[in-house]
Amino acid sequence: MSDVETGTVTTKVPARLDRLPWSRWHWMIVIGLGTVWILDGLEVTIVGNLSAQLAKPGSGLDITQAQVAGVAAALYVAGACTGALFFGWLTDRFGRKKLFIITLVVYLVATLLTAFSFSAWWFFLFRFMTGFGIGGEYAAINSAIDELIPSRHRGRIDIIINGSYWLGAAGGALLTVPLLNDLPVNIGWRVAFGLGVVLGLAILLVRRHVPESPRWLFIHGKDREAERLVDDIEEQIGKHDLREPEQSITIHQRKSIGFVRIAHTMVALYPKRTVLGLSLFIGQAFLYNAITFGYAQILSTFFKIDTHTGYYFAVIAVGNFLGPLLLGHLFDTVGRVPMISATYIGSGVLLLGTAWLFNEGLLTAVTLTACWSVVLFVASAGASSAYLTVSEIFPMETRAMAIAFFFAVGTAAGGIAGPLVFSSLVESGVPGDTALAFSIGGIIMIAAGLVEVFLGVKAERKGLEDIAAPLSTAPATT
Repeated sequence: MSDVETGTVTTKVPARLDRLPWSRWHWMIVIGLGTVWILDGLEVTIVGNLSAQLAKPGSGLDITQAQVAGVAAALYVAGACTGALFFGWLTDRFGRKKLFIITLVVYLVATLLTAFSFSAWWFFLFRFMTGFGIGGEYAAINSAIDELIPSRHRGRIDIIINGSYWLGAAGGALLTVPLLNDLPVNIGWRVAFGLGVVLGLAILLVRRHVPESPRWLFIHGKDREAERLVDDIEEQIGKHDLREPEQSITIHQRKSIGFVRIAHTMVALYPKRTVLGLSLFIGQAFLYNAITFGYAQILSTFFKIDTHTGYYFAVIAVGNFLGPLLLGHLFDTVGRVPMISATYIGSGVLLLGTAWLFNEGLLTAVTLTACWSVVLFVASAGASSAYLTVSEIFPMETRAMAIAFFFAVGTAAGGIAGPLVFSSLVESGVPGDTALAFSIGGIIMIAAGLVEVFLGVKAERKGLEDIAAPLSTAPATT
């Protein structure tokens, strides 16, 4: 049924959604959908800070710290890339709501089974499956958020939501401290994974009330349902205070879009935007997946800290969240291109400085953490903007698949190769090797920032349909 036209409809749904004032209804969207990044941050941080504990005799697993920071981390990211592509395709075909429920259930089951790991292979398998669910979340959630949030708030909200990953990271880091120090070695790490399940269940209860994207509905032949849904939203917010928008759009409705059409859109219609998306994702993936997965390993190897790593990581996580929180509004006011390029290039330069200080032996565990907090304060806003960029610069019919594609390719490049290579560099115990890992991440971030300078898209305060017209757009009838 791919690319089969089912009808033509003229609608004002996009304009009606974009002119809505901020309300409690939008907060429900943010809480119900945005909290996925808290889960991801919790997952990555718990495993990173548990790496030394999992490798201890009596943990219940025959596994090394390098395997946790390297193989398990790479499998988690591989699962996320696979899940993003698989669920991204389903999201564009069957809708946002069905998939952001299914992917959360996949995460919950996989995390629960990770807590019952009895051998290394079981742990590796369900780290992959946990990532599989989280990767699917990225495609479904980013699509829904951008299509439901008014255009004038989209940049700030998207960046802050993506930055909320670090709230989960801070929570995960602090949780591991009492779990590692107050519980038996074979129990604490299992309880840590169980807490992720509890949080996921709470999110699932809120998410049930989040509606389908009206934009997805009217393109897929469900225009009456889309209109009713927007009517309900306007009633909740206060319809009598809203002025009827003049702008409308005419759509040739389709059940689904084929892979050939999606590929043609990226390669032929928007080649520069495709290069831009890949550059931003690869840059942030190398910086984050390669370095933060192994931060506990760095503390353990160079500073002999293995049970209180959570305190250090929590400080870094706070800096990471404050970046999007305090800088996010500038992406809607100063603009996408200057802010994205500045945060990428700036964080890369700061990271190179940190690499030099580390190689010279001038840093302690405390001062290294301080340096990383400054670097990631800047980098976090830039990394969050990568998701914002690819979710708004491609046509609506391909949005989830575009997010999935760039996430999978970029994260595979930086998030699979990075942990495997960099965990080996850190394991050598030679400061110069770890400094090299820092330098690689910094240089790739700078390169991505330069790509943004030349290929960036001015998308601030514009409707999604103005940035990239839907593939199904038809000339408006009079």
